[in-house]
Amino acid sequence: MRAKTKYVPIPSTIILPERDAERAPVLECVKLGITLGGIKAVEDFNLTVGRTEIVGLIGPNGAGKTTVFNLLTKVYQPTTGTILLNGQDTHGMNTMQVNKAGIARTFQNIRLFRNMSVIDNVKTAMNNEMRYNMASAILRLPNYRREEVAAHRRALKLLSIFDMQGVADVPAGSLPYGAQRRLEIVRALATNPSLLLLDEPAAGMNPSETADLMDNIRKVHEMFQIAIILIEHDMSLVMNICEGICVLNFGHVIAKGTPDEIQSNPAVIEAYLGRKKEA
Repeated sequence: MRAKTKYVPIPSTIILPERDAERAPVLECVKLGITLGGIKAVEDFNLTVGRTEIVGLIGPNGAGKTTVFNLLTKVYQPTTGTILLNGQDTHGMNTMQVNKAGIARTFQNIRLFRNMSVIDNVKTAMNNEMRYNMASAILRLPNYRREEVAAHRRALKLLSIFDMQGVADVPAGSLPYGAQRRLEIVRALATNPSLLLLDEPAAGMNPSETADLMDNIRKVHEMFQIAIILIEHDMSLVMNICEGICVLNFGHVIAKGTPDEIQSNPAVIEAYLGRKKEA
């Protein structure tokens, strides 16, 4: 005879924006971790992101932030834990598969095809949607031409979000730094993500460019209604744009909460400023 199972309520620490509360999260990380060179670079990382939430991932240098992004995009395969993307376990997926499943990212160091045109950089991200084969491309058959025309129009439409359609035929490497950052975001959006990861998007920007970036992130969020996680050291940007913030230190989550909660959290203050010496 089967023994009776007793069920008990378990308190949940998941907090989502009210607008996302009735829908399944876009991302769930459960006890995620990785060991690199015998060192636990990330350990017991738990994070749930609502379908249209903007989340900041912050922490001192070396805290493990980019490592988390590399785990989410399968640059690294996790040693422990689970990643659910739109409810689907990404275990065993590679980088291309997880991108097709809905995650797109930008990088700390800009990774554009510098000698290709701006518009061709965007179109390279649309390969998953192309339905013609190699023979059609070589022979320039009608279905190839239709797909290329559609891709060209869509790329121009995406570039117009940041008023970049006028530089569509310019080599990407000749763009000013801020414009290259914007192009990276456009290229990521071309993959139709449900989750956009921005790795230090304001790095190297002056205050004016950073203000423009904030406006652009808000514009993307409003237009596409997608979730965004950003790693950033510019605390003004983080506190002004993020709804929820997750703080990492030495690979561990030390705090999660709203910007107001994070700014007054003693563990966060200590991680950034160090422990005060006793008198």
